[in-house]
Amino acid sequence: MSPFPACMPASRSPRLPRRPTPTDHAPAAAHDLRAPNAWLLMLEGRAPWEYAALLATLPWMKKLPQGDGHPVLVFPGLGANDLTTAPLRALLDSLGYATQPWQQGFNFGPRAGVLEQCRAHLEDLHRRHHRKVSLIGWSLGGIYARELAKECPELTRCVVTLGTPFTGHPRATNAWRFFEMVSGQTVADDHDLLAQIRQAPPVPTTSIYSKTDGVVAWRCSVNEPSPLAENIEVQASHIGLGVNPIALYALADRLAQPEGQWQPFEPKGARRWFYKT
Repeated sequence: MSPFPACMPASRSPRLPRRPTPTDHAPAAAHDLRAPNAWLLMLEGRAPWEYAALLATLPWMKKLPQGDGHPVLVFPGLGANDLTTAPLRALLDSLGYATQPWQQGFNFGPRAGVLEQCRAHLEDLHRRHHRKVSLIGWSLGGIYARELAKECPELTRCVVTLGTPFTGHPRATNAWRFFEMVSGQTVADDHDLLAQIRQAPPVPTTSIYSKTDGVVAWRCSVNEPSPLAENIEVQASHIGLGVNPIALYALADRLAQPEGQWQPFEPKGARRWFYKT
């Protein structure tokens, strides 16, 4: 059963030509996944440098394609609040999107009322703007984004996640003990729930991830091949994904596509040096 109450009946999304996915981006079986090692965890210390890189590249970033004004709802990661997504939202605001934070304080997991409030925000944004809403989730926030899109596809334009562990076992991260501590919940072997979370939403869905993520095993963030799901690999830390200019460029590129005309990310020219799809 979905952790989100049904919003409205799901409708079939338009089918696009299937795009092959390289084998090195294929999800691994849950039992094969392990949390990132100590060396990768130490590399999370580069996050401040990623933020400095964003500040240095802001003049260039603001020249990205302008948005069409549609609403964007942004979810923070585990143990984080809206302050952590402020740079991301400020960039999108400057590009012409109508962003909204999740407005629920620190993300300590799906506590009582949290999921209902997420759905209420989605419905309110759709009602006020008369437009479908793009959902962006960082780490655990991406689980909210994906599940909301599954329950409310008629309200959702696209989903973009940043280092979100939606496949594999929760223990294939270095944050599962922290999750249990702050959420009051136990990480269990609920195969039905894990299978549900792994399933991609029926709307255009992009996972931006890093093989040098020190918190989440990178294969936990890889969508299975699908006409409406893709994966974009960047060089980034987990903590820095939401401020990494390379990751945010890809995110902005995904949001800038005209509604109903989604196509997989195709880095061309010099951009091929920075991305793997």
